[in-house]
Amino acid sequence: MSQVNIAWNAIRSILENNFSFYTIKEIVGLAGFDVTSLSHLEQKSGGGATKGQLMTGIDRGLAQLPSDDKKHLINILVEEIIQRKPDLEEKLDRYLERLGWQIIDGNVIPIEIMDKSDLSELPDQARTDLVKAACRFRDGDLSGSLSSACAAVDSVTAEIYASYRLGDAGGASFQERCKVAIKKTGVLAKLPEELLALGWNENHIKLLSNNFEGALNQAANVMQTLRSRMSDVHGTKPVLKPMVFDSVKWAEILVRVMSNR
Repeated sequence: MSQVNIAWNAIRSILENNFSFYTIKEIVGLAGFDVTSLSHLEQKSGGGATKGQLMTGIDRGLAQLPSDDKKHLINILVEEIIQRKPDLEEKLDRYLERLGWQIIDGNVIPIEIMDKSDLSELPDQARTDLVKAACRFRDGDLSGSLSSACAAVDSVTAEIYASYRLGDAGGASFQERCKVAIKKTGVLAKLPEELLALGWNENHIKLLSNNFEGALNQAANVMQTLRSRMSDVHGTKPVLKPMVFDSVKWAEILVRVMSNR
């Protein structure tokens, strides 16, 4: 069973148990479902179709949809449900989380792409861009996902450059901006002291500190290279899905490190 079909199971339960027959028809129609396929299902006084039959009809229609269309439809379904009954968001999120999905800013995103618990302390603009990166990755817009991941890092480096009056952030390369911004946060300078407090010896502290700094620098370099060759800034280009997935994760790490001031 595909991920999107698994998510539908949770949404289906919420729809069937919390909305009327005709409201369900209206919601799925607004989400892009072809309700003409359900036109033969009508509730009548003393008889007619049941809500269970309606849900079965929707199941059949969804099974015929291409995966990308189904993902888009499911996201709109969640938006419609929450707009109509905000109190259902917590329950729906709980159901989805059991199945490997979460609702983040109204978007249904697989936890493997992004966990909302990792976003709570990030700057607003970076968070917005990271969520956009996750949504675009989910929807198959890989070039757009990479662009949004880089934009999340850009927003933080720009803010740091402005705060410390470091000049025009746009005049430096992506990697250089990250390197300067990370240094200004002081997180690398604090790390040896924190590890020493844990009882680490100086050799181990130096090795880890150097490797950590190098890993961040290399992550920025990889993102810089991918941005120039795979992002949609200058038009959609051929991409490698695993590399874009990794870039979303690297962007989240870089933003977190640079925001730890």
